[in-house]
Amino acid sequence: QVQLVESGGGSVQAGGSLRLSCAASGSIFSPNTMGWYRQAPGKQRELVATITSGGTRSYTNSVKGRFTISRDNARNTVYLQMNSLKPEDTAVYYCNVFIRSSSNNYWGKGTQVTVSS
Repeated sequence: QVQLVESGGGSVQAGGSLRLSCAASGSIFSPNTMGWYRQAPGKQRELVATITSGGTRSYTNSVKGRFTISRDNARNTVYLQMNSLKPEDTAVYYCNVFIRSSSNNYWGKGTQVTVSS
């Protein structure tokens, strides 16, 4: 079993920055992919960014150049640095871990990010 605990959400004005963290504990086998998703009110959950255990990153187009995903494999922690935040980035952000060997998917409980104009 894997447990994920997110932190770092909050409220910020447009143009500001926030850094999200997600600490994973439990049976986290490599290779795996850690990532961030978000869900705005009335919308479906969408992928924001992912990073593999080998360090390969991917981003959804709307955050490219503004968000940076990183991870500390020794601490099983993934980060999301969010700069130049926009009101449309307002959402609940969820941490995710996908274990490739078992195809198991794990989710955190989410952290709220609110960007005001």
